[in-house]
Amino acid sequence: MVSTNHHSPLKKIAAAMISRPMISAVLMSSFYAAFGVSATTAEGITTPVKLAAFDSMAAACKPPAGADRSLVFLQDNDRQFMEGVKFGLAQAAERRGLKFTVELAEDDSSKMISAVDAAVAKNTGALVAAPIDALALAPSLRSAIAKGTYVGTVVPPPAVTILNAPQYLTGKRLAQAASDFIVEKLDGRANVVLLTHDSLQFLAPRFKAMRDVLGKLPDVRIVADISPSPVNVEGGYEMMKLILLAHPKIDVVLGADTVVIGALRALREAGKASPSQFLGGIDGEPDALAELKDAQSPYKASVSLASPVFGYGLGSFAADWLEGKSVPQAMDILPKLLNATSIEDYEGELKNPEGVFLDPAKRGEYLRMYGNICFETRNQFLDFPWSSDQ
Repeated sequence: MVSTNHHSPLKKIAAAMISRPMISAVLMSSFYAAFGVSATTAEGITTPVKLAAFDSMAAACKPPAGADRSLVFLQDNDRQFMEGVKFGLAQAAERRGLKFTVELAEDDSSKMISAVDAAVAKNTGALVAAPIDALALAPSLRSAIAKGTYVGTVVPPPAVTILNAPQYLTGKRLAQAASDFIVEKLDGRANVVLLTHDSLQFLAPRFKAMRDVLGKLPDVRIVADISPSPVNVEGGYEMMKLILLAHPKIDVVLGADTVVIGALRALREAGKASPSQFLGGIDGEPDALAELKDAQSPYKASVSLASPVFGYGLGSFAADWLEGKSVPQAMDILPKLLNATSIEDYEGELKNPEGVFLDPAKRGEYLRMYGNICFETRNQFLDFPWSSDQ
């Protein structure tokens, strides 16, 4: 079996393979066979396919027999984004009469695997996972699906319903807001810093989009295009301090909210933060949203991937599955650009994900759904890294 050690050479090879969206079924099968990993627990779709739009009127099938009406959230850690997922799941479970529990793994992959196996042994009807180690968790999730358990995941396969974001569009939304600001407020000239996270391949399209959009402005210079280490507030802070030594005039900083908030701290300490700058991030982190409300802050935009809304969606589909209904095979969480004028309405909607999900027009602003699957067709679960960007 492949070791669950984070430093295992085999793990690194496998993780690299599974992160590539166009990996073929042949390559994955060869990998499993070569290293003695069983792939017989369930067989899903391993070759990337384009999914049609979800048909909410698709015929139902029989529900899984003997499954408990319960939903377990396999939560990787307690960061704000995942707390939002939990909030949405809890609301859906309450509305649909599911018993809801949380298994917090605290970034311990083996703990999450044990929690999945224990839930399946108890005939738990539905699982939603935010995988820590996608490859290590996959056999347990395949076993759950084979048994008839609903499995939803946040980004990696395998799952009955995979949740992802159109990453290129996410980066493009932020970069276009920055581009508009540069043209309108800075006469088309700017020194730009991109604080990237290109080491995670599935996030790389975000930063390609930023380069593509900003590259259309002839007087824009990207003076730093680098990934902080670590990719968090402290990493952004330390990286910006180094960048300022070489480039004391910075007009635009883009990246994940967490690193851009760190960069803002460095700019303020150096006396180089100004309302005439454009700082923007991705994720809708609370610190970023607080900055958007301050008219004097350089922080002008955050692209949110509203986790309570998609959490509610996954919880609702779990209940549908247990009732024999057809559910989506995949779901996009659409990037929503937040600024000083839109933040208030957005925060109100996040407090009521049920209201958003049950309103078709509002739901369409946040979610897009693809494919159909139910208990009887569960062998059609996705076992490749799905993204609508493909």
